Amino acid sequence: MTAAETDLRDVAQRYCEGVYHARPEIFEEICHDRFAMTEITPEGGENAWDKASYLERVRGRSAFPGDVSAEILDVDIAGDEIARVHLWVDVPPRRYEDHLGFVRVDGSWKLLTKVFRTMGPSTVEA
Repeated sequence: MTAAETDLRDVAQRYCEGVYHARPEIFEEICHDRFAMTEITPEGGENAWDKASYLERVRGRSAFPGDVSAEILDVDIAGDEIARVHLWVDVPPRRYEDHLGFVRVDGSWKLLTKVFRTMGPSTVEA
């Protein structure tokens, strides 16, 4: 595993911790200023948020107890400056599939885009 992949996996793990434990301070740090998030609904529609509105969503919910329930499925790095991480993370009562787009800014990976959908029910009790 390259240093870039190790660093990116660390950021993705922190992302999962931020989602699961409702920690907006993690997103304040890892999200690019131009962060954009899009949900693809089960009906085929879309919902979109920017960084500020996403942080409000995270602040507006409670953390889940216990260990983070998530898995990194795939990491793809191109030229050591852009990357994609495919993962799932539980936000009971649902499990979400996330496709995260990262860019390298001043030596650090920043989350620029998030496209996600509901995979099904979470295995974690709410």
